[in-house]
Amino acid sequence: MWQLSAALFMGWSLGSNDASHVFGTAVASRMVRFRTAVILCSLFVIVGALLEGREGILTYQQLSPMDMTTAFIVALAAGASLTLFSFLGLPVSSSQSVVGALVAIGLLHSDLDTGALVKIVICWVGTPIGAALMTFVLYFTVGKLINLLAPSLFMWDRSLRWSLILAGCYASYALGANNVANVTGPFAGAGGLSPLSACLIGSVTIALGVLTYSRRTMMTVGEGLVRMDAFTAFITSISAAATVHVYAIVGVPVSTGQAIIGAVLGVGIIKGMQTINYKNLLKILFAWLCTPTISAAVAFVVYELMLHFHVLAGG
Repeated sequence: MWQLSAALFMGWSLGSNDASHVFGTAVASRMVRFRTAVILCSLFVIVGALLEGREGILTYQQLSPMDMTTAFIVALAAGASLTLFSFLGLPVSSSQSVVGALVAIGLLHSDLDTGALVKIVICWVGTPIGAALMTFVLYFTVGKLINLLAPSLFMWDRSLRWSLILAGCYASYALGANNVANVTGPFAGAGGLSPLSACLIGSVTIALGVLTYSRRTMMTVGEGLVRMDAFTAFITSISAAATVHVYAIVGVPVSTGQAIIGAVLGVGIIKGMQTINYKNLLKILFAWLCTPTISAAVAFVVYELMLHFHVLAGG
């Protein structure tokens, strides 16, 4: 079972990059401390994965049939691309990194399920758009409700703080439910893990990544794209979490990064296009395009090397 070492690496890489997607805006607004954020994120990722992580794992099983060794290649390639972008402080899509590697393996084996691939890509496009639309709806709906309630300054501050914590916990739950498949889905598809053990191992390794190496990308999401106050941080967290949770229910692993960036851009459009940091936006978009390409390239190279040294022959 040496192949599972790549799953551990992939889970850690995903946690280090994707924690920014669920608590980044709250931490950057200075309403939630970084230490509080990473502890809560870690706990609720595990809960979400155990309760609702199985559907996404089943989707990956359909994309490309694998054995444990090819699952190792997919996880290693995806983890490498995520670690690269975490080091650069750029939030990217763990789903894209995994699917890029899966596509490479599927093409090498000539058994790629293009129907499942098209379904996933369509959902990728819909994720940031859906989160942005959700942001528009919630921003004005919740804003009107607050105006009607007219809370005192003390109550407003206290309510916002707890709202941000609850939104982050919900977003972390959705992250675990949707993205645990990115970590151990290929291994479950190869028959090396049961769905339950895949959810448990995947979520724990994600939590470790959150706890140890998530600060840099968290601040990029929270401060580097659109300046957030506490209210807009709450709206973006809820919008992204709801969008990702919907996809978790239907069993399509999507990007929490694309969801939160879509939600943040929704706030930028509401506040005025001049509030968007276009330099950082272009960096993020470029990283999105590079993620599946880099992951596929790494998978191809590792596959050829293992084939050359006859590692694949033994499965």
